[in-house]
Amino acid sequence: MNPSRYGPFRYLPIHQRPKLEWPGGARLALYLNPNVEFFGLDDVMPGVNNERVARDHARIPNVRNWSLRDYGNRVGIWRLMQVLGRFGIRASAATNSEVCDRHPEVIAAMVEHGWELIGHNQTNALRLNEMPPEQERAAIRATLDRIEKETGSRPKGWLGAGLAETWNTLDYLSEAGVRYVLDWVNDDQPYTMDTGTPRMVSLPYTVQCNDVPAYFDMKVSVPEFEQMLRRQFDVLYRESEASGRVMAIAVHPFVTGQPHRVVALERALEYICAQPGVWKATGWEIVQHYLQTPFAKEV
Repeated sequence: MNPSRYGPFRYLPIHQRPKLEWPGGARLALYLNPNVEFFGLDDVMPGVNNERVARDHARIPNVRNWSLRDYGNRVGIWRLMQVLGRFGIRASAATNSEVCDRHPEVIAAMVEHGWELIGHNQTNALRLNEMPPEQERAAIRATLDRIEKETGSRPKGWLGAGLAETWNTLDYLSEAGVRYVLDWVNDDQPYTMDTGTPRMVSLPYTVQCNDVPAYFDMKVSVPEFEQMLRRQFDVLYRESEASGRVMAIAVHPFVTGQPHRVVALERALEYICAQPGVWKATGWEIVQHYLQTPFAKEV
């Protein structure tokens, strides 16, 4: 996309849009997005809030923060799989492609559980806006190629590490076969962007109902995180009576996969999934349905 003062999409207030309908008369589309990430022990590591320290002040190896994240792939992800399986939820996992090389067992289990894998950079230690354009294009393709080789399915979705993009990212993603992105956290409904061939879709994501910002930036407690998820659902569900909404829940195996935190997700899902008209979908299923509606041509 070209540099501009506003995003590569139409501004249309949510109350001025046509009605969005979900399959089977569902009111709200729910998807879970675990961020399945890899950091090398020899990488510059972020702190607990995912903000990376300056390279010239880095200490390698950063055993404390590296091992915290390694817990997610050794233990936390398996706990999340059990919990989501209980509710019949097939997650849409934003996946670093280096997980394919370092932890193929995780990849195999996600595929076995019917999870969708979304591109999420090669590693979270290097973001798209930290590399030159030619390297960015190659990194995007390498990410998608590696996941496709490991799973037999090319990702249709993308979440940038740190939600980072450049002016070129959407074009490079489209060239590589990506159909939807999660980086633009500015809506409660999908919308079609004015870039890409075919045009890219933005699927609602969240940096609010997201365990890393919630626990480490907003300093919420475990019970408060559960209540955040329930309140988010209640409002979206009420509004969805007039037009469909999307609710995303973003979790990290090293955070919500901890024994004392997973209960917040469990209890929130018990409440949400007990309500009628909740469509438990993957990101790509939501986008595919959206693209078949007249709504997609308007928004």
